[in-house]
Amino acid sequence: MRVTLRHALLSGRIDRIAIALSGLCVAHCFATAVILGLLASAGGIFESPIFHEVGLVLAIALGAIALGHGAVIHGYMMPAAIGSLGLGVMAGAMTMDHGMQESVYTLIGVGILALGHDLNHRAGR
Repeated sequence: MRVTLRHALLSGRIDRIAIALSGLCVAHCFATAVILGLLASAGGIFESPIFHEVGLVLAIALGAIALGHGAVIHGYMMPAAIGSLGLGVMAGAMTMDHGMQESVYTLIGVGILALGHDLNHRAGR
């Protein structure tokens, strides 16, 4: 079965993928903290800025596609607004030095973004 972008949007698949990626981001943040605590010498690999930059680009792309499409189709701006707030918090966290504060803000942003995708998914039912 060929899945088109339109079908993926209408079925809520992109929102579900974005929520799953939010979960992976949370797992990455926690795993990095644990790994850094256990293996300090390996920490540089897992804290590489490229992981965070690529993750934010994916989050922005999926958010723009899924949340923007949802706003057009079901007419509710709240999911897109909440998702945008989450993306802003995540982007702001990237400006901080690596550490507890950056991790906390990233996780808050991821949670807010996932909430926006969940609301978008529910509104599309």
